Order: sequence, then structure tokens, then C-alpha cells
Amino acid sequence: MNLLNKMNLLIKKHRLALLVLCFFVITPPVVKAQCSICTRTAQQLGERPAKALNRGIIYLAFTPLAIFGVIGYRWWKSEQGHD
Repeated sequence: MNLLNKMNLLIKKHRLALLVLCFFVITPPVVKAQCSICTRTAQQLGERPAKALNRGIIYLAFTPLAIFGVIGYRWWKSEQGHD
């Protein structure tokens, strides 16, 4: 098997990981994760606590989203084998 075929096989196997990686590369580094009530509260606290609150919201949201992503991927992968 030549190098090009090996690369194509690797890309096919890891397509989802490559898609997620590309998504994180092209998204802007500043992400706002506050609802309107949290934004109003954070504005009253000041800039530094507002940034910390935003980071905390993103941190707390990452775990359940990652779990659902893994479950969804495994379900999708198991359904692919039944065709």
C-alpha cells in the first residue's frame, strides 16, 4: 500500500476528529457563554470577575457536551455496522 492510500485511509478513519479539530482552529478564541441575566450580573461585578464567570460557564458546559458527543458517536458508529 503506497503512502497516498495510507493517508486516505487515515483520513477516513479519523474524519470526525479532523472535523472537530478544524472547528476549534477556525473558531474565534473569545467565546461568550452568558445568558442575559448572567451578563447583567457580571457587568455589575466588573471586568475581571465577568471573565471568570464566563470561563466557569464554558468549563461547566464542556463536560456534558463531551459526554453526549461520545455517546452519540458510539451510537452512530454501532449503527454503521448494521447496514
